[in-house]
Amino acid sequence: MNLMNDAVRLEEGRLCGLEDISQYKWFKERHRVFPAVFEQRQHKKILDLSAGVGCAAQRIRDLYDADLLCNDISPTCLKILNKMGLATVSFDIDNPEKGLPFPDEEFDALISLVTIEHLMHPDHFLKEACRILRNGAYFYLSTPNYAAPEYAGRLLLSGRMFHDPLGSEESRYEFYSHVRYYTYRTLLEFVGSFGFAPETVYIALPGGSARYKALFARSRVKALTFRYIMWFRHHLLSPRYASEPIVCFKKTKTAVIRRPKKVVL
Repeated sequence: MNLMNDAVRLEEGRLCGLEDISQYKWFKERHRVFPAVFEQRQHKKILDLSAGVGCAAQRIRDLYDADLLCNDISPTCLKILNKMGLATVSFDIDNPEKGLPFPDEEFDALISLVTIEHLMHPDHFLKEACRILRNGAYFYLSTPNYAAPEYAGRLLLSGRMFHDPLGSEESRYEFYSHVRYYTYRTLLEFVGSFGFAPETVYIALPGGSARYKALFARSRVKALTFRYIMWFRHHLLSPRYASEPIVCFKKTKTAVIRRPKKVVL
């Protein structure tokens, strides 16, 4: 499919020359908080959808006792995942003509980090995610929240789009690869319409990302000040102001409307 080819081309271009996860320069706080976000749910069989180079998967493998399977379609990502000894399977999650290659209720946890904004067919993706999850199982999902000040402020104050096609390498990649734009509220309502109830929302503090470590190396005072500011922001304000919350949804048989518990990590 052309969409799959475009996705692979964008990812391969971003990862050109990458041989090992140690060379990956986009480690994020969303990766750092795994497996802490699992809390006491005791997952036994986990599928990481669009696992990338395995930033979260490696931590789960090393720190959590479960059967973990990683999916991706990028040859570079698959090569690095296999090099780390992680079990892999390659299939396109955005092909509405094919279901995910698993039987019903195969997993008790799915992970999808900053992926749904890349999909042309999110309805198909969410239906399939619900199908392969056991009843009462969990779906950990994150996407940029475009109502957050980091995104909305740029649009309102400068008149520029969320991502700059002429900006940094990361901004150019996101401009060309993002096809959907969610807010925190939209995400809860949309995913909730496919048989999921939001249970917990996790907000990651600055601490272990590549960006934070670079700031810390330049100025310890600035890094710690930034961390304390974000600590107060995330504890005092609603998750709808967080730039990239991770929402833990629970598969339910009946529609459930509730406000998820907030956890700052």
